[in-house]
Amino acid sequence: MTAVRATPAEGRGVSSRGTGGGSTGRRSGRRGGARNAATKRAPWILLAPFLALFILTFVLPILSAVATSFTRVDRRGLFGEEGITSSFAGFGNYAQALADSGFTASIGRVLLFGIIQVPVMIVFCTVLALLLESASARWPQFFRAAYFMPYGVPGVIATILWGFLYIPGLSPVVDVATAVGIDVDFLGASTVLWSIANIVTWTYTGYNMLIIIAQLKSIPGDVYEAARVDGASSWKIAWSIQLPLIRPALVLATVFSIIGTLQLFSEPLVLQTSSPAIDSKYTPNLAAYTNAFAFNDYGVASAQAVIIALAAFVLSFAFLALVSRRSDRAEGAKS
Repeated sequence: MTAVRATPAEGRGVSSRGTGGGSTGRRSGRRGGARNAATKRAPWILLAPFLALFILTFVLPILSAVATSFTRVDRRGLFGEEGITSSFAGFGNYAQALADSGFTASIGRVLLFGIIQVPVMIVFCTVLALLLESASARWPQFFRAAYFMPYGVPGVIATILWGFLYIPGLSPVVDVATAVGIDVDFLGASTVLWSIANIVTWTYTGYNMLIIIAQLKSIPGDVYEAARVDGASSWKIAWSIQLPLIRPALVLATVFSIIGTLQLFSEPLVLQTSSPAIDSKYTPNLAAYTNAFAFNDYGVASAQAVIIALAAFVLSFAFLALVSRRSDRAEGAKS
């Protein structure tokens, strides 16, 4: 039996080929690593402009407001001409804000506003959405745009327009009511809150309607066909199919409305010149605005702003928890 031996040249060739293969593998590995790194960096590069604006216009103002809420500013002299010093106030600004009877009354006022106005608006926008998406609806695009149009009117302008319908001597509604012997005062102490609710409902019903319509359009057509084959009427389809399936849209619209209720500002601010019932602390946002720009007490104003934000978070979280609990109970009952 003859042994086969590799010559030195062949050995060197094999070795050189092996070395070349290894260097090629390393180069391809480096290219793959660079490609993976570039792939990971690409989303952050694309998101960088948005993140920069988000931080500058959202995160930093919130952090600044929270920091200011724990700060007390002392001014020496009538206008602070002798010097201004800042010190840590702890929770003193929060205690002062909550001790303000006008501010706490404004929170109770907007809570009453939300309990009445939000459900009424959600019912209106749901009915409009169901009617516009029904098979018998005519010119749905036209009416969709018409109902959404009030949302495009700035809140200040909308309040001024409605003010002409509220102010005696200018309002044709008041004139007609007076002519038939009905005494109407839209800007009185007991009615001005609901006059504001009317403006808000007129403005945001179309906006919430579009949210619900978007959810309705996501329902497959097969569901409707199966219901019609089973002999379901339009009312039965709306109650048993559409309403349960648009529940996420209803929850979203309700959460937005709860947050917006605590942010009432432009409507009472504009009507303040026409209604003596609206004081400088009629809503929480108006109270914070007054403390900041009328009294130059930015610490208390920031504390009030933080309290408003926390109240919006707590109410939204409580509503979502209630909806989730009811959903779990309903699923448990079905199973």
